[in-house]
Amino acid sequence: MRFMMIVKASKDSEAGKMPDPALIAQMTKFNEELAKAGVLVDLNGLQASSKGVRVVHSGGKRTVVEGPFKNTEELIAGYWLINVKSKQEAIEWAMRAPPPHGPDKESAIELRQVFELEDFPPSEAIDDARKFGEKIGKTK
Repeated sequence: MRFMMIVKASKDSEAGKMPDPALIAQMTKFNEELAKAGVLVDLNGLQASSKGVRVVHSGGKRTVVEGPFKNTEELIAGYWLINVKSKQEAIEWAMRAPPPHGPDKESAIELRQVFELEDFPPSEAIDDARKFGEKIGKTK
């Protein structure tokens, strides 16, 4: 089962402050452990919301809203996508991660399980989604 480990943003990450080299080294070591264990699917840090936009759907219309966005605790600074055997294993990996914003700063990693096509009841739409996944080389 796949889980996204989501690093919640901080005031520093939203201000564009780059992580300390020591923290980057700790994260690299952790990332290497994930890869060596064969559970790492993808990972990335995200730039501040000031460099992003939202496309808002409302009343049948689409509107582009420029960042930055308020409510820092709701924003994402980065993620890991892992493939593990259980929710408990995902929690164990998240517990091993270095504090994403440094040892002296509050930070949070949220775990969210990824939907798999097998989670949905059989239907023609799911069959089409599976065929599309095979077409683009995505097996899940």
